[in-house]
Amino acid sequence: MTPITAPRLNLLRRGLLLEYLTVGWNIVEGVFAIGAGVAAGSPALIGFGVDSFVESVSGGALIWRLRSEINGNDDDEAIERIEHRAERFVGIAFLLLAAYVAFEAVRALVTQEPPEASPVGIVLTAVSIVVMLWLARAKRQTGEALGSRALIADSKQTYACWYLSMVALGGLALNAVFGLWWADPVAALAIVVLLVREGLEAIRDEDYDEA
Repeated sequence: MTPITAPRLNLLRRGLLLEYLTVGWNIVEGVFAIGAGVAAGSPALIGFGVDSFVESVSGGALIWRLRSEINGNDDDEAIERIEHRAERFVGIAFLLLAAYVAFEAVRALVTQEPPEASPVGIVLTAVSIVVMLWLARAKRQTGEALGSRALIADSKQTYACWYLSMVALGGLALNAVFGLWWADPVAALAIVVLLVREGLEAIRDEDYDEA
């Protein structure tokens, strides 16, 4: 295995720290979002919370990949295989999230059950917008510097979480202020298109590299 240079080791450690922050934040965010979503009867907020847990699982895959290279326990080909597996896992996580968000959005539109206003959800999604944008940019920059497709794919998922945070906040705010209960499920359906596209892109890139 080629020795790791000091600059690359620093980048690997930075990427690892970003993934630990991602997992930690999303676990806390997911617990509060789902709790607030159940209390308010908000499908968008529940979906937002589930997204947080998907992001945590994806972050765990990246932690596995980065630690493997830092520990020096695998050769270059083994690291490449781990990279491919992590990238595929991120893609699958995208598609699973898209399916869940689509289901919740359609169910909300069909049942026409207006959710209650959720001040906790509004504050949580507003804070998430700031945190997710910072994490997404930092992970993409680090992934590009490392040449890690998996970390770049994970940064795209974090960007998707940022978009979803804005959609959830918009839906919660419109419902709380104007009583437009249908705003968040309609906007969530638009996000599904983005999630599917990014998920398929990650999987196709991985398949192409293995061919």
